[in-house]
Amino acid sequence: MRSTARLATAVVGAALVLGCVSGPAVSHSAEGKRVLVFSKTAGFRHDSIPDGVEAVKQLGESSGFAVDAAEDAAAFTAQNLRRYDAVVFLSTTGDALDVAQQNAFEGYIRHGGGYVGIHAAADTEYDWAFYGGLVGAYFQSHPAIQPATVNVEDRAHPATSGLGPTWNRTDEWYNYRSDPRDRVHVLASLDESSYTGGTMNGDHPIAWCQNYQGGRAFYTGGGHTKESYTEPAFRQHLLGGIRWAIGDAQADCRAENGYRTLFDSGSLDGWKQAGPGTFARDDDGTLTSSGGMGLLWYAASDFASYSLKLDWKMAGADGDDNSGVFVGFPPSDDPWSAVNNGYEIQIDATDVPEKTTGSVYGFQSADLKKRDRALNPPGEWNTYEIRVEGERLRVWLNGVKINDFTGTDPARSLRDGHIGIQNHGADDQVSFRNIRIKELPVKGS
Repeated sequence: MRSTARLATAVVGAALVLGCVSGPAVSHSAEGKRVLVFSKTAGFRHDSIPDGVEAVKQLGESSGFAVDAAEDAAAFTAQNLRRYDAVVFLSTTGDALDVAQQNAFEGYIRHGGGYVGIHAAADTEYDWAFYGGLVGAYFQSHPAIQPATVNVEDRAHPATSGLGPTWNRTDEWYNYRSDPRDRVHVLASLDESSYTGGTMNGDHPIAWCQNYQGGRAFYTGGGHTKESYTEPAFRQHLLGGIRWAIGDAQADCRAENGYRTLFDSGSLDGWKQAGPGTFARDDDGTLTSSGGMGLLWYAASDFASYSLKLDWKMAGADGDDNSGVFVGFPPSDDPWSAVNNGYEIQIDATDVPEKTTGSVYGFQSADLKKRDRALNPPGEWNTYEIRVEGERLRVWLNGVKINDFTGTDPARSLRDGHIGIQNHGADDQVSFRNIRIKELPVKGS
């Protein structure tokens, strides 16, 4: 994300010249992050818009980013948009921008800008194909306001990491003209059996994110009611989406389909503990390492060619907690068998390059510049994708490829083997959840 830092005096002057930004200009934070909340309506107007604007301003004040609000589409010029790290479309409706303004916004996104769409942002600009792709799906209809159960599919993204596996809340639940799942990364979906009026045949995404034509886009279908903007969980949901859109938090927002769960809040059927220590299991589906040196490994089956995804975070503020993900090792109740016969993708941000987060431990360092840009700090969730095809092992951190390694040691062949997570020692606390796998076609040798 490009830097948008400016002197506060310049910001005030620009706001006065434009004359389209409501309220007083807000001073930049230390990093200079700034957000524009745009709420022009050319159709139905939600009476919750003022509450939403005020909520985003409060979130910005408490979280270190400045917020301006605009109803006038004249704010959409290339020069003005460069001042912002993200633009929030807050329950906009109808044709909000003319062609020149659309072109300016397209350029803004393509140069790394962020987009946050709230509720009726999906009821906007039906004839603008770029916007349709950006928002992800267009509004079709809605039933009456009512309680529903939201299934939280991704609990590593900052917009949903504070939620449990399900989220029960009241709102106006949109149906969409298409299912965006194949195009976006779904964060949460509606359980259509929990309310009346859902029309999406059981697959009903309601919040999602994506990397779109150079920029970042987050959308949530919630936010119809005034009460939404005083609801702590919904405010945190919005804040996480904005933080990701402005680049203050990282997440894997690639579309994800075809994975099956190996562990996520249920039982540990199929898993075995090798060696000392254990993993404590919380009700929300979090496994936290305790003691060691041991290994929790999936004994129910081995794997030959696959994409393994899992979410993890370190507890210590210094990033010195130690753990890792082992792949390609034979079945054994001895954790050292995995060390000696498999490969470890390391979790420990303070070690030497070939033994630090993202490395193939002892064999190959991650691309540290890419790793550092993609890595969330201790206490926040990260997502690994570990893709094994033949002897090739690739690692993505929060959607960014940081390692590409090919093994040559026949004693450590990746062509079949088990997977596991390490509990390294008494002083190391690393948590894991949402472990899932997609088996891939086996390529010829």
